[in-house]
Amino acid sequence: MNLVANETLDAKGLACPMPIVKTKKAIKNLEPGHVIEVHATDKGSTADIKAWSESTGHQYLGTVEEGDVLKHYIRKASEAETSEEKKHGDVLDLDGLRSKIDGDETISILDVREPAEYAFGHIPGAINIPLGELEERFEELNKDDDIHVICRTGSRSDLAAQKLSEKGYQNVKNIVPGMKEWQGPTETNN
Repeated sequence: MNLVANETLDAKGLACPMPIVKTKKAIKNLEPGHVIEVHATDKGSTADIKAWSESTGHQYLGTVEEGDVLKHYIRKASEAETSEEKKHGDVLDLDGLRSKIDGDETISILDVREPAEYAFGHIPGAINIPLGELEERFEELNKDDDIHVICRTGSRSDLAAQKLSEKGYQNVKNIVPGMKEWQGPTETNN
């Protein structure tokens, strides 16, 4: 496959949300219709970049793996194709989540990080469905549940919360800033 990009962005070694942050900045300088090639090593970046592209109107063309490097290809949308980046409106901070857990409220916690991230520390009882698998696994969640979506920083969980709302889930909250700042109990898979 001979892929030609108008610009290449190096986001290797960066964790979520930095590959997206750098891509947002770099794509602003591209001409509409031009393609950016983003090099990343964060396994979660494939789902992140795909979801971000879809939410903004840019066209996610695909990802090619070369060793440890993921090469993501995105075509910049024209002014007419671009949509304003949306954010999920229903947000809860970590203290709010902690008090719901401590208050024995019946809530579902959906962790949309990659399985390796989840394995090294997650909120007890959290369900792990990585963002990239959410489309195929919606049926694992109950539409009537109070669903609290969490990731590392609040970025992937925002995209997941939007997807859930679009699918008819009514009680969805994005947890910010995410597991990076979580001070409550955690468990590991080992």
